[in-house]
Amino acid sequence: MRRTTSLRRTPRLTSAAVGVASLALAATACGGTSTEDGGDDGGKEDLGLAIAYDIGGKGDQSFNDAAYAGLEQAKKEFGYKTADIEPTDGETDADKEQRLASLAKQGYNPVIGVGFAYGPAMEAVAADYPDTTFGIVDSVVEGDNVASLVFAENEASYLAGVAAAKATRTKTVGFVGGVDVPLIHKFEAGYKQGVADTDPEVKVVSQYLTQTAEEGGFSSPDKGKAAAEGQIEKKADVVYQAAGLSGQGVIEAAAANKVWAIGVDSDQYRQEALAKYKDSILTSALKDIDGAVYALAKSVEDGKPLTGTQTFDLKSEGVGLSESNPKYAEVAGLKDAVAKAQEAVVSGSVKVRTEP
Repeated sequence: MRRTTSLRRTPRLTSAAVGVASLALAATACGGTSTEDGGDDGGKEDLGLAIAYDIGGKGDQSFNDAAYAGLEQAKKEFGYKTADIEPTDGETDADKEQRLASLAKQGYNPVIGVGFAYGPAMEAVAADYPDTTFGIVDSVVEGDNVASLVFAENEASYLAGVAAAKATRTKTVGFVGGVDVPLIHKFEAGYKQGVADTDPEVKVVSQYLTQTAEEGGFSSPDKGKAAAEGQIEKKADVVYQAAGLSGQGVIEAAAANKVWAIGVDSDQYRQEALAKYKDSILTSALKDIDGAVYALAKSVEDGKPLTGTQTFDLKSEGVGLSESNPKYAEVAGLKDAVAKAQEAVVSGSVKVRTEP
């Protein structure tokens, strides 16, 4: 019996690290692609979920890898062929359109663009393939066959700000944003508000790595490392990053200087590639991207595709804060302060801003 699914399910916000499998790679005009068969399926030719990565691609231990985890869950459960395609340097919206159209034409369903950069391309392509369900993460695209998977990043970041204010000893904390765009402004806004509501005496030092994604703000660990080092020189002893792959440089700098880093999107304390820095990762602001990707795939498999705007927030447990590092519980007053702040946001007594 088929049954529908909902994005407002209990998420896997504390799931273990994403294992990036060794896959057969093939070059395409729109970037590298990986495809996987679901094993011996008796000749089944159904093509299932396909995802097109955002800047930074697979291996960022954050945003894109969370989407890959959702794809892996769907592949395992439904036993079909999946595809995941890397972006290319300097690509245009036309390149993204070609990528999405190619996946739909091959028969993949659903097709998900991971990141707001896919907005214009999906708007252009979705109407041409009405029998395909499209999904986009972190943007809203109108369309009868499009599911917009959006998150309350500001709310998770608010909790990160509370944690930073409780953990700092220097009364100075940092924020590193990958690209100066409205989506990342939400992270900064929530973080600053959480800090101020917890301890108005704590100063927040903020920096964006680039003005555009094409300049490498989400894909340059060296830029993230340099920015964090600059903030640490200004006495920041907790640095929160919302910078994709660049955030790995922030975490590296924090570890080298024996200060706290706060991760983003995935539970970065549990990411294998960051294991040597994990003792310096106090917590991570989480987005259940893998849950959203899986839920959309399941809705299509069940014959009741989700469409429209699907919002993940603290109330629906679609965002949150990790507690994986044992040191999290050792910071005086931190755990209680975060729990109290979360209750206030969920109840509506605290409204978290979306602009700094």
